[in-house]
Amino acid sequence: MLELNDIQHFLLARTPALAARYEFLTIRETAAGRAWLAGLIDKVGTGESVGCASPDSRWVTLAFTWNGLRALGLDEASLETFPEEFKRGMAARAEVLGITGANHPDNWVGGLADPSLHAIAILFARDVAERERCKQEHAGYLAQIGGVEILSSLDLEAIPPYGHAHEHFGYRDRLSQPVIEGTGEEPTPGSGSSLKAGEFFLGYVDESGVIPVLPQPETLSRNGSYLAYLRMQEHVGAFRNFLRQHGETPEEQELIAAKLMGRWRSGAPLVLSPEKDDPGLGGDMQRTNDFDYRKMDPYGYGCPVGSHIRRMNPRDTGESMERHKMIRRGGTYGPALPEGAPEDGLERGIAAFIGCASLVRQFEFAMNVWVNDRNFKDLGNERDPFVGTQDGTFDMTIPRRPIRKKIKGLPAFTTIRGGSYFFLPGIGALRFLAFGADVVPQA
Repeated sequence: MLELNDIQHFLLARTPALAARYEFLTIRETAAGRAWLAGLIDKVGTGESVGCASPDSRWVTLAFTWNGLRALGLDEASLETFPEEFKRGMAARAEVLGITGANHPDNWVGGLADPSLHAIAILFARDVAERERCKQEHAGYLAQIGGVEILSSLDLEAIPPYGHAHEHFGYRDRLSQPVIEGTGEEPTPGSGSSLKAGEFFLGYVDESGVIPVLPQPETLSRNGSYLAYLRMQEHVGAFRNFLRQHGETPEEQELIAAKLMGRWRSGAPLVLSPEKDDPGLGGDMQRTNDFDYRKMDPYGYGCPVGSHIRRMNPRDTGESMERHKMIRRGGTYGPALPEGAPEDGLERGIAAFIGCASLVRQFEFAMNVWVNDRNFKDLGNERDPFVGTQDGTFDMTIPRRPIRKKIKGLPAFTTIRGGSYFFLPGIGALRFLAFGADVVPQA
């Protein structure tokens, strides 16, 4: 059974929030860091409490880099038991992930590639006014504590209209998500079986049938998860220009947009609706994921093999899929670009977290093999059209009868502006970090 009272709510359920703030923190003094943490633990949402009424309409999540655990005074012996990729951090793993060129950590903002990044406080709020109240309250708390400072921050806000979640390119979001065994949730048709809790939380049996070795002490690692954070700017004007260049009519432009994603912007999957959009299908969670590729679209005539959703979730055409699935959280930042308006120079995009029990087997595998491998499924010279590192030298193949269409020199629709690896501790682990006897002062 999942210990819901000891698991931070972040990966278990989405909060009914329309706004959020990410604060990236550095801990200058160990005692101050532990005092800061001690005062926030009771504000952290748990899996047991998520969904309950919150008197101040906010939900707090706390996570730490490997350097942040050291800054809190965790002993070297314990620090060395964490996986190598977490110890090194995302910036040092950029080549493995395929994060190069304009996406490289040398170009990141907000100090996210700096070793002084120690922690993140994620503050979700029902609306912008509540987010601003939370921001001021936390600022006052930090001033009172001293020794813990904000390196940078990012404010997020849902894009209107608010009927369903969507991002700046206009695609419906949050349609496909793995279900964790023990949560009581049932997978929607086509989503596959519930997955063992150990695929996402430490200390539980995973899909291999074992409990993986835990970082030590177990008090620190049990019920924890790893988070890969990515801040991804979306070049909306460039994307719209691209559609106009390759589609003579609005209908042709929408079809190209659907071919790149694998779904129409309504969320309707191309496998089930290959010729025209079906908004009712896109919003029906009992139908919108009920498809496969091997039998229903083996050659990609409906959904191209190189499309975003087919690369990020190959379904029945992928191997050991239950070992590579991840949970995504996050939201949009920056103002929406009005339809028909030229690029305005303002940054907008998605700031997302990928939750998993193994950064190497889940997140890094996806980035290396699914997203940035140019020969994925023998495509030859392609990368994920949205998440992949694009520099104008890669293509996109759209199979069709009697001949296929190949778009040469796909431009970059997104740019990674920052990223990091965090450890998301359980509630008991937060208390251990704040009060535990086995911590030592920071040098």
